[in-house]
Amino acid sequence: MASKAFLLSLAALPLSKAETVLGVYIFSRHGDRTPKALAPTNLTSLGAEQVYTSGGWYRDQYVASDASTPIPALSRDIAALTQLTVTAPVDNVLQNSAQAFLQGLYPPAGSITTQELRNETEVTAPLGGYQYIPVNAVESAASSKSSENNPWLQGGSGCDNAVVSSNNYLSSSEYKTYYADSLDFYQSLLPVINSTFTADAANFKNAYSIYDYINVATIHNQTIPSSDLLTNETLLELKVLANVHEWGLAYNSSDEIRAIAGSTLAGQVLEALNDTITGKGKQPVHIQFGAYAVFSSFFGLAKLPSISDDFTGVVGYAASMAFELVTNASVSSGYPTTDDISVRFLFSNGSAADVTPTTYPLFGQSETTLPWTTFVSEMNKFAIGDTPDWCRVCGVTTGSCASSSSTGSSGDNASTTSKSGNGISLPVAGVIGALVTLAVVLGAEALIYVLSGLTLTKKSTLAAAQAAANGASGGSKA
Repeated sequence: MASKAFLLSLAALPLSKAETVLGVYIFSRHGDRTPKALAPTNLTSLGAEQVYTSGGWYRDQYVASDASTPIPALSRDIAALTQLTVTAPVDNVLQNSAQAFLQGLYPPAGSITTQELRNETEVTAPLGGYQYIPVNAVESAASSKSSENNPWLQGGSGCDNAVVSSNNYLSSSEYKTYYADSLDFYQSLLPVINSTFTADAANFKNAYSIYDYINVATIHNQTIPSSDLLTNETLLELKVLANVHEWGLAYNSSDEIRAIAGSTLAGQVLEALNDTITGKGKQPVHIQFGAYAVFSSFFGLAKLPSISDDFTGVVGYAASMAFELVTNASVSSGYPTTDDISVRFLFSNGSAADVTPTTYPLFGQSETTLPWTTFVSEMNKFAIGDTPDWCRVCGVTTGSCASSSSTGSSGDNASTTSKSGNGISLPVAGVIGALVTLAVVLGAEALIYVLSGLTLTKKSTLAAAQAAANGASGGSKA
């Protein structure tokens, strides 16, 4: 009897509310590709498989009918184009990676797209029901060189002050020390790389390009010249030096304009998630493909290196980070209010199918799930909110910035952003050039020049910065 009474008492307790994922913003790097030093770069079969399986993991997490945390009302098998936005620069590697990812997210649905005609013949759509999901594309550079052909991604950002800031690293004492201390190391590798890099280029200035070249070779090449030189210790040293070099160009805590990529991404994330909330979940999925420097810049701004030094390294192929909108409120009676919505951050340093995304606390907080208002407040500390704000912090006065500077409020604080009626940041419509991808194309062609990475820098400013860089590194940037 006592046992029966206990069970009845448990039945009388209110059921705990299950968590619901309302929406997600996914930012992903491309898959394995050919080396930058041998442009044009192209996505490899391995790279396509990496992002395809990563898309499959996100399908199992949010999309499939038996998903771990299914997003409400999301189409399960046939993609509803109004429910998701996908963007990538005009770049073979990034565009193709996005397409492969989407095939994992929404694979061919042959059983659904096979139709029986009146004459009783059956017709199946090409490729077994391959789903044609558009990837919004924008020009990423003024020249024919695409994002993944550019060895130094900041160079295509279009942000004068960010370019100068990154160039300042090339004249810093830290850079000079690494350059001098590693020179013999790079020179010793000439038998491996001399078909592509001259003796003058075998130095720390080209740390990432050299690492990338050798890393690709160790994955794909059956034979490598003087491969006996590539010991495990040497390969690790190459990676460490490349990480140091790229982190120095992507982020500096005392000069955060250098992280313009992360700032602009933060603005996009805020805008997209806010749209999901205000639209009551009508467009819950946002996917963007971009370069590794965006991860580094955002990691620095979000204080993730305080958790682990791993956040200062170049992320792996098909790495992804996701921002989940979650709630514990019941969604059966209506869309929850912002007071009942939180945000959780996940990161996978590789294909999500191989490296399960892990939750991490942002902004130095102790909790991994933050109230929406807290998330917005912290992101707004560094998010770039609109075109006049971007023009001002970047020091750009040409193109669309010419009109913005005459109407914008140049006296505002750099972290101030334009607000909507909900007090939410209304970020820039696109991410800067080769560093980050554009969500949508807004405005006139001049705006595209600013946001897509077409060079708008003042020649006098860049000349001074490049002169300083050449003086520090002994040559022009490769």
